[in-house]
Amino acid sequence: MIMAERYAAGEKTDIGSYLFTAERIIHFAERFDPQPFHLDAEAAKATLFGGHCASGWHTCAAWMKTFIAYWSAECARLASEGVKPPKLGPSPGFQKLQWLRPVYAGEEVTYSVTFLASRPLASRPGCRLNSILCEGTIADGTPVIRFESTVIEFE
Repeated sequence: MIMAERYAAGEKTDIGSYLFTAERIIHFAERFDPQPFHLDAEAAKATLFGGHCASGWHTCAAWMKTFIAYWSAECARLASEGVKPPKLGPSPGFQKLQWLRPVYAGEEVTYSVTFLASRPLASRPGCRLNSILCEGTIADGTPVIRFESTVIEFE
């Protein structure tokens, strides 16, 4: 099975949620984005954001974490039904990354992926290039992150 057989163009799938606790925000920020509004709740109050918020890169990493968990479970589910799951490879890149709203400590983001299109790669017979829209929203439906990505698939 290839992705285009599994998902219709425009089909959106929720892939999981991630809770941005103060501890997780600080843990990520200490290693990868040590800015005051990510590291210190008190200092964050005096910034443009007005509160302790996650790094945009943290919201991206959490999307990937939820996608990997979703995709592993989906592959296992398909295999248990006797269906050979699509074999996904790396992503050659993404575009149009938008951090639409800060994600504050205590907020949970629900992530999704929308299958957009698929085409064979002329330069690599037996491979396809899938385009997907990746998004995240908080509980009230407010979008907080959006980007388009491509994923190589091996037939």
